[in-house]
Amino acid sequence: MIIHVLEKLETALADWELMKTASENESEDCAERFEMHFYEFIDELRIWFQHLEQSPSTIEDAENLIEIKEIMERLPAPLELNFLTELELIIEGEDQIRFD
Repeated sequence: MIIHVLEKLETALADWELMKTASENESEDCAERFEMHFYEFIDELRIWFQHLEQSPSTIEDAENLIEIKEIMERLPAPLELNFLTELELIIEGEDQIRFD
């Protein structure tokens, strides 16, 4: 199941790279596409997390999971805080309400 999470992460990271090189005319579309794919990645992470035999109860425990370490290594620094915030919400069992 982690493979689905990593696939979604790859898509979001590809969009992140596109955003960095987008022209002014393309930048808004690229940003929206990135945001959509980033939250699809988070949704897939939530599903994976819910299927763990023993889910971590703290952010520190979650950060020690091999899969989370792998994800953190691949994230660009500007995305780390967003990821950790979303991970904490997943641990707490809270659903983020997103407004499009």
